Amino acid sequence: MRAANEKRGDGHGVNLTKLRAVAKAVKTDPASKQQLARDLWATGDSASRLVALLICSPKKFARDELDEMIRQARAPKVHDWLVNYVVRKSAHLEDLRLAWTEDADQLVASAGWDLNSHQVYKKPEVLDLPGLLDTIEAQMKDAPKDLQWAMNNTLAAIGIENPDLRPRALAIGERLEVLKDYPTPPNCTSPFAPIWITEIVRRNEERAN
Repeated sequence: MRAANEKRGDGHGVNLTKLRAVAKAVKTDPASKQQLARDLWATGDSASRLVALLICSPKKFARDELDEMIRQARAPKVHDWLVNYVVRKSAHLEDLRLAWTEDADQLVASAGWDLNSHQVYKKPEVLDLPGLLDTIEAQMKDAPKDLQWAMNNTLAAIGIENPDLRPRALAIGERLEVLKDYPTPPNCTSPFAPIWITEIVRRNEERAN
């Protein structure tokens, strides 16, 4: 299992289902649980950090604490869970989204773009959607892998959620050809934005009818 995880850049050898069971078994008062989460995070061990992210109270982290944590979260699974399980539920989501999107560290910037994608679905009124498309059009083609992937997610989200901007999102995807040749298993949707947008819009329309 460690060998399989290490191929994805994750430095742990644990079964995530069993790890979730460990986290669920932690029974203590909220203050003690939050301190335990901080202590587990401080070990630097990926599996311990994953447990920390499962047992913590996202709203109890300070803004600067989360900023420090994202810079420490170099393992993909830790990075992903930190953004999705903690930062998205934090009171500092919007502040961190704005700061991280412009960060020079590509993994931190990718977290900012993951939050952009989240806000496209949850709170689009805080976003400059045409401006995001401008940035994607100018930068996504040559962006580092993790940042490119996150920007592509935002491109697809904008195209899926915004009919008025959909033609431009499709055109950007077609022109840049990012992830066009990404190997996609049968019965899965390609991450190539034009295919992804078209397929999800089709499914949404089918459900609506």
